[in-house]
Amino acid sequence: MNIGNVSFSDPHPVFLAPMEDVTDIGFRLLCKQMGADLVYSEFVSSDALVRGVNRSIEKLAVCDEERPVTIQIYGRFVEAMRDAAQIVVEQAHPDILDINFGCPVKRVAGKGAGAGMLQNIPLMLEITRAVVDAVPNIPVTVKTRLGWDQEHLIITTLAEQLQDCGIQALTIHGRTRSQMYTGEADWSLIGEVKRNPRIHIPIIGNGDITTPERARECFEKYGVDAIMVGRATFGRPWIFREIKELLGGKEQEVRGKRNELDSQEDFEEGKASSYLLPPTSYLSPEWKLNVLKQQVLVSVDRLGEYRGILHSRRHLAASPLFKGIPNFRETRIRMLRAETVSELFDIMEQTKDLIC
Repeated sequence: MNIGNVSFSDPHPVFLAPMEDVTDIGFRLLCKQMGADLVYSEFVSSDALVRGVNRSIEKLAVCDEERPVTIQIYGRFVEAMRDAAQIVVEQAHPDILDINFGCPVKRVAGKGAGAGMLQNIPLMLEITRAVVDAVPNIPVTVKTRLGWDQEHLIITTLAEQLQDCGIQALTIHGRTRSQMYTGEADWSLIGEVKRNPRIHIPIIGNGDITTPERARECFEKYGVDAIMVGRATFGRPWIFREIKELLGGKEQEVRGKRNELDSQEDFEEGKASSYLLPPTSYLSPEWKLNVLKQQVLVSVDRLGEYRGILHSRRHLAASPLFKGIPNFRETRIRMLRAETVSELFDIMEQTKDLIC
């Protein structure tokens, strides 16, 4: 499969979905190590980029180890989206530029951006054409939803219109905007778009891929060119490796830094490189626990100890690694209240006998 000049050799590419306050550079690198074929940035406001807002500029940080990488932008003004696209290409040099027409949250969609564009298709298409024209040397893609609500399921027609604007891949989340993240993702229309003989760009399916078995079903039943995994990565970045193993892919080459600190003791003491995979038995519970520790270290390395731990909490709270442990609530609360790496790792170590 190709997206413009970006090629994917794996017959079943698996992508990390863009998620606000989640897919920063540290988490992207970790998921790349776990086998993600393509990673996406947090979405970046076009208006903020044009104004030079520091927080938005920071989101453009990219490193070679995570390539190929996609930067995603959103907005509702043609000029701002066009200018933001050029800023992204000039500063971040991404492999792909993605337009967000799918975010359902009120502060975005309620102002007409993200999934709000599903109520103004002419403007959506105008923005898409402007962005494609603004960055002719970078593949432009779009991520969107089935429609605004169940009475306006427009994706089959919209896919052709977006393709005609010059995009080089389309990601479809199998929900409407009105569904937000509730209910089940409906992949039937994603499959219908893929089967349309007039569609010649890659179709990427997204929504409720929570297990390797579901990933395989989506490839086999709906014929998509790639799949995108989002919320299932919370506390489980190794889901990419699990999916790759089930689909028969080769074990992913470790991408990142290596150094002499490769012992189990070094890792547990927090001395190992932020990008060094934990040296325990592959996919064992202990290995997974160390991956979560690695994620904490990556965040701490970037944000400082206190903020880094705060940034990691949602992943620890959501991790399936701790599910099923009896009377775990009190331990979870202690874990989420920890303020130092040493304190947090001590609490995590106390779970080892329960998960292994």
